[in-house]
Amino acid sequence: MRSVHAISIVLVLLLLSCGCTRDQNAPVAATTPAPLIPVTASPSPTAHPYPDAKPLNAPVAFGTKDMTGTATVTKFLQKQNYNWTSPSWRSPRQQAAYAPPLEVQQGFNTEKPADGSRFLFVYFMVKNTGTSAIFAPSPQQIVVAGGGKTYSYRLVSDGDVTIDGITGRQYDYLIGSGGTGGYIQPGGSTLAEGYLIYEVPGTLTPDQLFVVANLDYQTQAVWKLG
Repeated sequence: MRSVHAISIVLVLLLLSCGCTRDQNAPVAATTPAPLIPVTASPSPTAHPYPDAKPLNAPVAFGTKDMTGTATVTKFLQKQNYNWTSPSWRSPRQQAAYAPPLEVQQGFNTEKPADGSRFLFVYFMVKNTGTSAIFAPSPQQIVVAGGGKTYSYRLVSDGDVTIDGITGRQYDYLIGSGGTGGYIQPGGSTLAEGYLIYEVPGTLTPDQLFVVANLDYQTQAVWKLG
């Protein structure tokens, strides 16, 4: 019996030395959960408005059968303002009405855009590639797009207008007065080429601007300026 009692005392001492017994009333240390890391969604890239836009000088074909052609945006220029003259608009009588005698009577006019805008000159060319005459796209069928908006062309006052620093004539007056359209005869040397003027926000850079043209009832062409 004494040996059994001794063994019991040894077992109790071993349990106490190993820390296997615990005071039931002792406080239990609280466990702090790891902080949660907020998950943010990655911003989706902005979709390109015209992923198939052509570069400058890339012709786009349109038409069917023997009535076919190509349209091309060849170049563009930007101006904060521009000076223009017109012999028909600045007649001697109009000059006299512009300023009293002996005062300076300017032979030009300065065109200014709205605050925060600038002028964009787009050169547009249409060529007949078929064997019959074709309709040239009207200027109303050609717009500039950028920043989620579209901009229509600005008509100059007359076909004989000359703009300082701008060569050629406005595309409108090459194919018919008022942009009503016109014919282009077959033959490589027969084409319509001229500029169209647009007023666009000054914050838009050329790589944000596109020329969109409905060439006919089934063909839309887009060119990227930058």
